[in-house]
This record gives sequence, C-alpha cells and structure tokens, in this order.
Amino acid sequence: MSSKAALVFRVAAVAEAFSWAGLVIGMILKYGFSASHEGGVPVLGMVHGVIFICYVLVTLAVFRPLGWKPKTLVLALLASIPPLFTWWFEKWALRTGRLDGPERLTSGGTGLFVREAETAAA
Repeated sequence: MSSKAALVFRVAAVAEAFSWAGLVIGMILKYGFSASHEGGVPVLGMVHGVIFICYVLVTLAVFRPLGWKPKTLVLALLASIPPLFTWWFEKWALRTGRLDGPERLTSGGTGLFVREAETAAA
C-alpha cells in the first residue's frame, strides 16, 4: 500500500512542478515578449489548475498510508503554492524517509531508508 501511495504522490508532485514551470514560461512569453498573443496561458493555466487539484487530493489521500504527521501534511500542501516547491518537497520527503510508510517492510514499500534495527526486527 505505501509503495503505491509513494509512487502516486511522487508523480503528482513532479507533474505539479512541471505544470507550474509551464505556466510561468507561458506568462513570460505573454507578458515579457509580446502582448499580442496569449502565449498559451489559458491552456497552461487550466492544465496547472487541474494538476494542482489532483496534487492536493493525492496529498490528502496518501498522508495516512505513508504515516505522515500533520506537520508533514501541512508542509506538503504549502509546497503547492510556490513554483517548483512540490518537486523540492518530494525530494526532501524521499531523502528523509517520509515516502517509506509504516507498512514498508511488510507490504513491499520503497524501503530506501531502512535502519539496521528495523531490518533485524522484521
């Protein structure tokens, strides 16, 4: 369960970051170079909005299977506001073991950050 939750979260986080980047590039094209065309902002804005909502829903759905504390959940949700912070949060969560849920050893979780004591106990 936790490995699927981690995978879905990672995909949503990276997709949200890329959609933010696409929207920023579209806004630069629209407002920075020429105001005569939209620069893809309406389409990129809609795509980013849909992916943003998906990220929020996925984050709310996976925080329990991944064993996140409320503080981690709030950080994950706040990371969706500045551009590219969801990607940073995903990398931080992976590095600190927050994408290895409590069931990681029994249900085939990512298990990237397993301590010796946990391995011996399993």
